[in-house]
Formats: sequence, structure tokens, C-alpha cells
Amino acid sequence: MSHVRPNITVLNEEQTARVHAYSLEILATTGVRVDSARARRVLAQATGSSAADERVRIPPDLVAWALEVAPATVDIYDRLGNSAFTLGGRKAETYFGVGVTNLYYQEPQTDRVTPFTREHMALSTRLGHALSSFDVISTIGIPQDVPPKLSDLVATLEMVANTTRPLVLLISDETMFPAVLDLLEILVLSPSTSSGRGSSASSGEASGPGGLASRPFVVPYFNPITPLVINAGTSDKMFAAIERGLPIIYSNYGMAGATTPITPGGTLALLNAELLAGLALGQLIREGTPMILGNLPATFDMKTMVSYYGPETMLLNLACAEMMAYYGLPHAGTSGSGSGWGPDVLAAGMLWFNHLTSCIGKVGLAPFVGNNLDSMAFSPTTAVYADEVIRHARRFARGFSLDPAAVATDEIDLVGPGGSFLTADLTLRHYRATYLDSPIFPRFSLDAWQARGSSAAVDLLRQHTARLLAEMRPPDDHDELIDRGEAFIRGALTTAPRSAASDCA
Repeated sequence: MSHVRPNITVLNEEQTARVHAYSLEILATTGVRVDSARARRVLAQATGSSAADERVRIPPDLVAWALEVAPATVDIYDRLGNSAFTLGGRKAETYFGVGVTNLYYQEPQTDRVTPFTREHMALSTRLGHALSSFDVISTIGIPQDVPPKLSDLVATLEMVANTTRPLVLLISDETMFPAVLDLLEILVLSPSTSSGRGSSASSGEASGPGGLASRPFVVPYFNPITPLVINAGTSDKMFAAIERGLPIIYSNYGMAGATTPITPGGTLALLNAELLAGLALGQLIREGTPMILGNLPATFDMKTMVSYYGPETMLLNLACAEMMAYYGLPHAGTSGSGSGWGPDVLAAGMLWFNHLTSCIGKVGLAPFVGNNLDSMAFSPTTAVYADEVIRHARRFARGFSLDPAAVATDEIDLVGPGGSFLTADLTLRHYRATYLDSPIFPRFSLDAWQARGSSAAVDLLRQHTARLLAEMRPPDDHDELIDRGEAFIRGALTTAPRSAASDCA
């Protein structure tokens, strides 16, 4: 091959098979605790066990079946129905998202932390839309200035109204999840597309919209509880999403030394087992459900009682991606956020670490970028810097060509010893494609930098972020969507939402 592409691999073939064997042993011997009676009934029917037993042991043949029937790829669309990207298959690129579920907002100019509000959700969503390196918008924060029962509805409305990009949806109150899906139907589906399509475990047809399922722009994100618990809230939301025909992300979060073994090998085997358990449940709910699997492996610092991402995190992130490639499943992993105190050297180092290794590894989706302070505060300035990092990392991952036209030995001969390539044909043809410019950081000589007052790079970053936030505009249908969504939410104030848990009686 004449094209050079950098790549990084963590596991060899034998090691991949060994991790799988360890995970099967954990599922068959230790099993998982399943809190929902409805989920236990589904698993009991497949395993021949008692639905009364909260500890469910999953045999290897059930895992093998789930791996066989789960789709290898998931097609993701934007809100307008245009194809956005495909996860899985022959991985060509890592896709990135901005978010997720922050309680606070870091002011771009000062890094002052304030409670996350509805206005912050609108601004942050527009920012993610404006930054070209981001492919999805994840639920960026939890608005603190609205009634808690309506927070998920308001957050979803502001995301839909302020971007047309695909959404990764995280819901903090599982009882509101069906209502959020109802809101999405009202916002994006016309009456002519509101009929169901497909099949579900409970009713024989999708209980929700064909439109959301046929060209999905929303991918709900669910977490079990590590170690080895499928909690009722997670399985309830899985039923609600899968029965409407939506793809889902099933991802676990582990803290080495606290919720997972302190060794990377033990953490990988345990987290992988949890993913396989979730895959089995998802496929039993509805065979052929598109599922994206991955984990967020952290380490727990017993001195400060804070979790953190480190070198082992990045190794395990890549190893998990390789396990999903081994299984032929789409992957979602870590995003390198949370370590910074603002748009600082701490944040920059981890963003580079994550984004570069993700792009040259097998990572499919990195959905949570732009968070600081243990992922409690969303920083627009950090997200803008990450956009720059992603652009460079993707360029690195593309590599370069060694074909005869690219090497151009005839042109080297024509220029000869001591010559210049400034005006060479190859330079003139390829300069625009080769030149890497930055909208944030000019290339200063020492004299030019001193003439500009010896500017700090972070000051230019803050100024650029402030300009973006001031100039951003919402999509053309923003006002219409807000009006329709507000009408739905007013109804939600007087109508108790149908809880997925009520289906489990």
C-alpha cells in the first residue's frame, strides 16, 4: 500500500480471546444483579432460571447468540433526516460529541463557576453546532433554574431547537424518559410519519414513531451500576427506547480500586462482562436492536476521594474499542474530559492524550468533551480548544501518501541541489490542502509576539470563544420548535408522566 496511516494496538489476538473468556467466566459464575422484575423475566425465559432470583447468571451460549444477532453498524442521522455518520464496520474515523450532564457552567472569560441554566444549555448547544470538529451534541448540562421534574424536558427541548446535529440523550430522572421521547416525537415528526414501524418484545410493533427509528438522530445513553448491577432505572429506559426502535448506547463507568479491580486487566474483564450482559438483555428485549457499547474506566484516588483519568484509562479505552471490533459491534468510549480546572494545561494534556490515541486506535465515538472539575462544569472555552485538538488529531490519523505522484522524484530532480520548492508545481497544487491554519492562534515570530504585548495563548482562546458565542445563531426553525415544546411542557405540569417502571408491575 502506498498510503501511510499511523495506528495503535493494545491487545493481540490471543489477549483479546483471553479477555472474552474471562468475561464469560464472570457472567456464568458470578453473574449480574438485575433489579427490575421485568428484566429478570426476560432473562429468565432465555436462561431457564427463576425470575425471582435477583442474581442472574448468563451462559456463554446466550452471549454468543446476542453477538450474532446484534447489528455490526449503526447509521446516525441529523434532525433533518440527512445521513451524519455510521458507527461500526470498517472504522474510518472517530466521532466526537460535546457534553455531558454538567451541574455547573464555567464562564468563558473568567472560569467562574455558576449553576447550569436553561440559557447555558441553549448557548452551549449552539456552540457545539458551530464547532466543525464535533459530530454530535450530548446532553450538556442539567438546568438548575427550572422545576426539577421538568429539567430533562427543558434540556431536550433546548438541544433540539438549537442544533440539527445528532443528539446523545442522557436523562437524569428515569420516570421522565417516556415523556422526553413523546416530546421528541411532537417536535420532529409530522402526522404523516407518526405511525409505528418494526417490532418490539411487548406489542409486536414499535410503540412509538417510525420516523425516530427509521432515521435516528437521537441515541439514548444508558449506564448500569458497576460492579455487575443492571439497575431498574437503566433497564426501564432500555425497554422504553428499544420498544420505539431506537439505537442505544450502553456504557459503564468504573473506578479502579473502588468499583472495579485495581489492576487494568481485572477492570477490563469486569467492564467487558457488564457490556456483554447489557447486550444480551437488549437483544432479548428486541432482537436486532442497534447497540453501541463502551466504557469509561477511571481510577479512584483514595487520598482525595476523587476519580481521575490517567494513562491506564487511555489503554483501557483502546482495549475496549478493540474488544468491540473483535465482536463486530459499534463502540463509544472516553473523551478525555474532566481533569482540568478550566481551559488549562491539565485539560489540554488529557484532551490531546485522548483525542490522538482515539483517532489512531479503534475508538468509534467519544461523546463527552468540554467538561472540567471532575466533569461537573462545562467550559465553552475548553470545548473550543478541543475542537482545535480534534482537527489536528484527525489530520495526524489520515497519514500521508507514498505513491509516485506524491513523492514526485521528477520534481526533486528538476529543482536539484540548492534549489527551492516555493514555486514548484507540486507546491502550487497542494499548498491549500497542506496548509494548516488556526482561527485562534496566529504564528507569531518573537518580534511579532512582543509587538502584540506578549499575548498569552489562553487569552486569544478566550477572545475567540467570546466572539463565537456572540455571533452564533440558532437554526431557522428554533422559535417554532420552542413554541411547540413549551406547549407540551405546560401539559406535563398538569399531567403525571407515564413511568417506565409502571410497566414492570
